[in-house]
Amino acid sequence: MKTIILKKNCVDLVNIQNITHIYSTDTISKPVLNNVSLSILVGTSCAIVGTSGSGKSTLLNIIGLLDRPSSGHVYIAGKDMGNANADTRAITRNLLIGFVFQNFNLLPRLNALDNVALPLLYRGLSRDDAKEMAYLKLGQVGLSNRTDHLPTELSGGQRQRVAIARALVGNPTLLLADEPTGNLDSVTANEIIDLLLSLNHKQAVTLITVTHDKAIAARMQRCIHIQDGDAHEVRDA
Repeated sequence: MKTIILKKNCVDLVNIQNITHIYSTDTISKPVLNNVSLSILVGTSCAIVGTSGSGKSTLLNIIGLLDRPSSGHVYIAGKDMGNANADTRAITRNLLIGFVFQNFNLLPRLNALDNVALPLLYRGLSRDDAKEMAYLKLGQVGLSNRTDHLPTELSGGQRQRVAIARALVGNPTLLLADEPTGNLDSVTANEIIDLLLSLNHKQAVTLITVTHDKAIAARMQRCIHIQDGDAHEVRDA
């Protein structure tokens, strides 16, 4: 498998330049992002905030190489991903980026251990090695006693911890979280944010989270506000 290496002089893990994104159907053409430029330093934490439909999740998906912008440049770890083919983008996602979503996105027929091990199987690891690493990550998020449970047998907070373990199992450099506490009660939400920030502080995992919660945004080093397709820095550590 192709190796993705951080450039030694690359302090901007994420660098997007003059990004425009237009949502188009047969009947409408709607600008979502308008000439957005943004850099995220290695090892920092950043919140992206804005009203529903403002484009914050679109921006996160572009950073995560799930979507391509209509125009502009996207650099990840110093590499220009704008013209990268689908295979290169998939490899980069698998090796550098971990995703945590509001709805957990766990496979219902797989237990917690197999859900976490799955990304490693895509990398070509043996099933035994993948499960061993998955068990370690589940222990890291406090679920070593829930490895054989199906998602339906877990609480919302436990399912989100499984999702975080899955995002971390490949030791990503960049962790993207889209409303990771949106389906959780306030106590559990704080526990999840504590966990994400602990990973950011202790392991220098770069953390970018989309949130509508001002209290969560305040705990990040930086806060980017998306409004009418434009991005504005409202706080920078």
